[in-house]
Amino acid sequence: MEKIIVIKCGGSMIDDLSDKFFMDIKQMQENGFKPIIVHGGGPAINRLLENLQIQSEFINGLRKTTPEVMEVVEMVLSGSITNKLVRSMHTYGISAIGMTGSDSGLIQAEAKDFENLGLVGEVTTINRELLLKLLSMNLIPVISPIAISENSNEYYNVNADSAAAAIAVAMSAEKILFVTDVPGILKDQQVIETVSQNEVHSLIEEGVITGGMIPKVLAALKSLEGGMNRVMIVSGKSPLYKKGQFIGTTILKEQKVVSFG
Repeated sequence: MEKIIVIKCGGSMIDDLSDKFFMDIKQMQENGFKPIIVHGGGPAINRLLENLQIQSEFINGLRKTTPEVMEVVEMVLSGSITNKLVRSMHTYGISAIGMTGSDSGLIQAEAKDFENLGLVGEVTTINRELLLKLLSMNLIPVISPIAISENSNEYYNVNADSAAAAIAVAMSAEKILFVTDVPGILKDQQVIETVSQNEVHSLIEEGVITGGMIPKVLAALKSLEGGMNRVMIVSGKSPLYKKGQFIGTTILKEQKVVSFG
């Protein structure tokens, strides 16, 4: 069975990914893993929308996507960011292929709430066979979360966390990694190695998980609800894979006692 790993890179991390990040990706491949990368691009989209003086608003954490906004979203996600990641991979001798979720129906979606959110999509289908074929060629798919409708008449902006989770579930991935700017969930300056869903909620209530880490762990929990058994919070600035082990915080469905390392 393929050891598939889905790696979700937030848009805010793209410019800060370390050399070690890409070296670790190559090491994963050499150790038999099949990585799939899904990326966002919020900050870059915001900058271009501002430069073009196009208004944009968020509703419940999702960007309302008009046709005008959608054009910018596609330009940034499927253009500059995907290309940047693929070029970085090639620099480290990694064979990667940039894709949009609309390529060959890779990600199919339907409108999540067209009246209020416009062209924001909710994933309905993943083209599993296409990804398996690319992985069999030892290629790493680098995917921008632009989806296509079942009848191919419409394109949708899909939340990158949701797209990564849907791909991980469809591919029966071993785990999904959410790449952040910290080495995991921290308590008293130590990384929590393993934690359960229930414990995550407790850590938020206790104020251990705060600020920008909250949406990251909530996205991880959504992946568990979607069918994954384990997800990880890892760093894009420090080693994420060492001596055959992934480094960060693992969040499990099962109840576990918090441990530190």
